[in-house]
Amino acid sequence: MGTNPLNKRGHRRIRTLAGASMGIGMALLLQACGGANAPASVAGPTAVVVTAPAETPAPTAARPSSPPTAPTAVEPPAGSEAHRNVQPALQMIAAGLDKPTHLTHSGDGSGTLYITEQPGRVRVWRDGQLLPTPFLDLTDRVGDRGTEQGLLSIAFSPDFAQSRRLFVNYTDNNGNTVISGFIANADGLTADPSSEWVVMRIEQPYPNHNGGQIAFGPDGMLYIGMGDGGAAGDPQNFAQNTRSLLGKMLRIDVSQSSAAQPYRVPADNPRFGDGARPEIWASGLRNPWRFSFDRATGDLFIADVGQNAFEEINFQPAGQGGQNYGWRFREGFAPYAGDPGTLALTDPIHQYAHREGGCAVTGGYVYRGSALPSLVGAYLYGDFCSGLIWALRPNGSGGWQNDLLLRTPYNISSFGEDEAGELYVLDHNGAAYKLIGAPLP
Repeated sequence: MGTNPLNKRGHRRIRTLAGASMGIGMALLLQACGGANAPASVAGPTAVVVTAPAETPAPTAARPSSPPTAPTAVEPPAGSEAHRNVQPALQMIAAGLDKPTHLTHSGDGSGTLYITEQPGRVRVWRDGQLLPTPFLDLTDRVGDRGTEQGLLSIAFSPDFAQSRRLFVNYTDNNGNTVISGFIANADGLTADPSSEWVVMRIEQPYPNHNGGQIAFGPDGMLYIGMGDGGAAGDPQNFAQNTRSLLGKMLRIDVSQSSAAQPYRVPADNPRFGDGARPEIWASGLRNPWRFSFDRATGDLFIADVGQNAFEEINFQPAGQGGQNYGWRFREGFAPYAGDPGTLALTDPIHQYAHREGGCAVTGGYVYRGSALPSLVGAYLYGDFCSGLIWALRPNGSGGWQNDLLLRTPYNISSFGEDEAGELYVLDHNGAAYKLIGAPLP
């Protein structure tokens, strides 16, 4: 979203994205945010049709335009799967979801996937099917009146198999961010809504830019991505105010979290100066809509949604906090507002302009699965508005190479990762897809 992706998703004017080879067209009902122009059409080759399993029900929500077409693969580089008779494709695993926002696993070896729905439910996918009974129903306390509000993510404690503890990030009926803990039942299929204890409640001045993701890092700490609080241009400069938790990456210890002591501040968190909030791990973020850790290296990738012109990907070497990613002094590499003076700002590793094909970045994961060997080590991410999916990887010379991987007709609200390292894509219109290696026709 020139705000949160979920807002840009609901606030851009209709445009058409054309694929050159097969003339694939799709319309997105989205209105420009912050007065930005709609991105230009992006052309490219076509090709992969992967049908859904026969037992998968039809989606209940459809894109507000022409019927969706199948994802199409772009021409792959030499040496990739396509030159070994396979190519990247997306296969539907579930439909009928209500505005899915996040997908993850619990790490307990069961192969179960958990999908959050924006109105406040967590759904269970197990043994190839979406179970009818929600894992957790929080619709009585989740406020989702704004397009960027609702239940936004779930994270399972590293010791979930023993403790049955999990955490969620949602906006409450007053629009404020709530990080809460819950206890799951032994079968992992349901959790008790009455077991909630509030870990952190953060006041939100506006209904957008809530960030919304939580995830456990390789260090066992809970990381929380917070947007700048909303309104165009961060008018109160929260992202640069270290007395505020807004516009930051937070890092807290919830290993012994309880209602009496919700969290502790790790002793090795960076120090941002007198009066700074000790929970801050990194600052200068606008709306980090999805971040992830590379399961092989521990490196952190943060996708930060831009204002009017640029979307960016930030990188943080494993265990090295303290960065200031520049908002609102900069949007991507470009100056935006104010003078940073002597502040040391950390550049993104990649940016793309709205005119290049999108308006709201959705962060993904470094691929560590086995289905597509040539993608191992590449960071996969997408754009909500255009449905494009890219692969970003080191170029061997200290920089990064960005390649278009797939063009889809989906509003990509999130990526997900299972316990084996395979990746998934969520369409905000109501479906979940798995990234697979498909045979060439």
